[in-house]
Amino acid sequence: MPITRALLSVSDKTGLAEFATELNALGVQLLSTGGTAKALREAGLPVTDVSDYTGAPELFEGRVKTLHPKVHGGLLHKRDDAEHLAQAKEHDIPPIDLVVVNLYPFEETVAKPNVTLDDAIENIDIGGPSMLRSAAKNYSSVTVVADPADYRRVIEEMKENHGDTTRGLREELAVKVFLRTSQYDSAITNFLGQCKDSSRRSFTVSLPLEQELRYGDNPHQKCALYGDFKSCFSQIQGKELSYTNILDIEAAADIILDFVRPTVAILKHTNPCGVGQDDEDLRIAWQKAFETDRQAPFGGVIVCNRPLTEGLARIISEIFTDVIIAPEFEPEARAVLQKKKNLRLMKINDAYLAEKKSPVIRSCPGGLMVMDRDHTALGLDNLESKVVTKRPPTEEEMRAMRFGWRVVKHVKSNAIVYAKSDRTLGIGAGQMSRVDSSRIAVWKAQEAGLDLKGSIIASDAMFPFADGLKAAIDSGATACIQPGGSIRDEEVIAAADEAGMAMIFTGHRHFRH
Repeated sequence: MPITRALLSVSDKTGLAEFATELNALGVQLLSTGGTAKALREAGLPVTDVSDYTGAPELFEGRVKTLHPKVHGGLLHKRDDAEHLAQAKEHDIPPIDLVVVNLYPFEETVAKPNVTLDDAIENIDIGGPSMLRSAAKNYSSVTVVADPADYRRVIEEMKENHGDTTRGLREELAVKVFLRTSQYDSAITNFLGQCKDSSRRSFTVSLPLEQELRYGDNPHQKCALYGDFKSCFSQIQGKELSYTNILDIEAAADIILDFVRPTVAILKHTNPCGVGQDDEDLRIAWQKAFETDRQAPFGGVIVCNRPLTEGLARIISEIFTDVIIAPEFEPEARAVLQKKKNLRLMKINDAYLAEKKSPVIRSCPGGLMVMDRDHTALGLDNLESKVVTKRPPTEEEMRAMRFGWRVVKHVKSNAIVYAKSDRTLGIGAGQMSRVDSSRIAVWKAQEAGLDLKGSIIASDAMFPFADGLKAAIDSGATACIQPGGSIRDEEVIAAADEAGMAMIFTGHRHFRH
């Protein structure tokens, strides 16, 4: 049977007028509510308000609009059941054959800084999910659309099928609806469940399959990506992504967004192996990062927090690189890099800024762990008041400590970083002993021919013994930034004072496992 009546009620009005115009041309009666009805009238389309259709006014500031038997009866009654048809006729309930609904923007609302509980609650949609679920339950007869991206498919099918859609499309759209309402309810559950820690009793996840990845850690491990990764990162060119690519891209974006000055970072296996800054030229920032470790960039990931320039593109095109990430790529840079067809170019989208505030979710035997994201380099405020040694740091050492602290936060623990104010000199990552991490960082600097004299050392956690700090002093470091908190802090401070080293305790640890 052809679609004769459609109910449209949307928050996202993308493509609405065009879609409704096509429906009207196909002879479909348009029912609508509030702002959607207004938008349709402004487009010159005939539309009947749902309140006029049902004979019941909108109530309670619009909280009750479509919760009416004439709406849900029109959606839910079986078109091939004589008793249903008789009841529909008796109660004057005509069929509604098409529902077009997208929901109040709850997820976008709660992602805003300083959102209030009242704002969040007012953006919990009630009528929308109810209509979607009613229509989706009766998909054998009713077409339901929750995504503007599906408007064109519906119109094309109606034109090809005498005003109707195929059962296959209706079933596909119904599944999409139940997935969307599940995600919506999950978002509400998770937000309200975290308003007070004492009520965090459940955590739900419902994500659509986005793509099958090339493989997981290894080629024999199958892997799939769920969610909306593409809203956070746009792939401009290159081979399809693998599991390790996704991890590297996230780690690279995380570190680069911690810096304000023009910065370039190089990563390998999610660890930064070189970070450099320069206010004038990204090529100089790259050179500083590259000099920290001249081997690691091969097959690694390069990221910058400014549009990638042609000059930098020409330099890095000379080495084998797996992924390059930037907020934008200059056209000339893309022209240079497109010659390397397998090279993945990833653009950081604005949506990732909001995603950085979302929790970290990790699987564990029997369930999941959900953790607040470590999205800020903590302890950098009022550093002058956090000096624990007799000698305070110089201005240059203070700048270097701020830089090094931002880098060490992204290095796998145990983490040690030697740095100047605009570059890393040596990085030691992921060792069982902090002294071993320091030794590796020193060895890396020596391999690169870099002098650690006058450098600062940043440690992601406390020095449990003075020996680790003494090793840094022997290597040439003159200042240290670390969380503090060891039972032997006094011994560590005494070792620093004896060597004339300046040291700051941030009071915050940045382990990364």
